[in-house]
Amino acid sequence: MKRIFRSVCALLLGALCYSCNDKAEFRSVDVTEFTQVIAEKDVVLLDVRTADEHAAGHIDGTSLHIDVLKEDFEEQALAQIKKGSTVALYCRSGNRSKRAASILAANGYKVIELATGYKGWVETTKQ
Repeated sequence: MKRIFRSVCALLLGALCYSCNDKAEFRSVDVTEFTQVIAEKDVVLLDVRTADEHAAGHIDGTSLHIDVLKEDFEEQALAQIKKGSTVALYCRSGNRSKRAASILAANGYKVIELATGYKGWVETTKQ
């Protein structure tokens, strides 16, 4: 009986440890690859910057704007983005977008994040 109990405990502990290490993943890409990704028709292009940043300029074709710094970011994203969608997202410099990418990937979305953010986009596309 002790052997069965120990086996069950070991199995449960192993499953618990596995789920704790099960990190949602996303891809960070450069401007060139991001441009190719957002050219695909089924990709949702998401700006996760503040309203003021978005109003000052954004990538053409941006279909959604949801501020990742708002408390209801996850709720808003889940309500507005079809489950299972591919989401290409960006912020100003690539920091906040990683947070947003983690949240969306954990919710089952395929996420591609612009590593250099909107600043990198502007610098690269000016050339």
